[in-house]
Amino acid sequence: MQSLILATTIRLLLPLLLLFSVFLLLRGHDEPGGGFVGGLVAAAAFALHTLAHGAAAGRRMLRVEPRLLIAIGLSTALGSGMVPLLFGQPFLTSFWSDLPAPVIGHAGSPLLFDAGVYLVVAGMALMIIFNLMEE
Repeated sequence: MQSLILATTIRLLLPLLLLFSVFLLLRGHDEPGGGFVGGLVAAAAFALHTLAHGAAAGRRMLRVEPRLLIAIGLSTALGSGMVPLLFGQPFLTSFWSDLPAPVIGHAGSPLLFDAGVYLVVAGMALMIIFNLMEE
């Protein structure tokens, strides 16, 4: 069932929700949970678009397969944990840049790990939602 109200509302909300998900990712980069919550908000934005316009339109809007997001996210998170091994440090040891970066403060390996978690969570949620909508 297509809802005109939902279809109209999601056109306005989709960019705001995606921007908010990036804010959550960056804001929580030095605290646990920024990538997970940001990924859930991004998935919710695409889920609302999928509910309003159908699974095919949701896949077109995403432009990449959710499985690819999961693969890239896992690689990124694993890579951020492997970098300290190159310097003789334990797995997942945090490295922080001394140079301040605009918006995020000091960049570090936890931000890279959270970006990987963000992609994995969004990819998993969207893969489930797309498969359920296509059933």
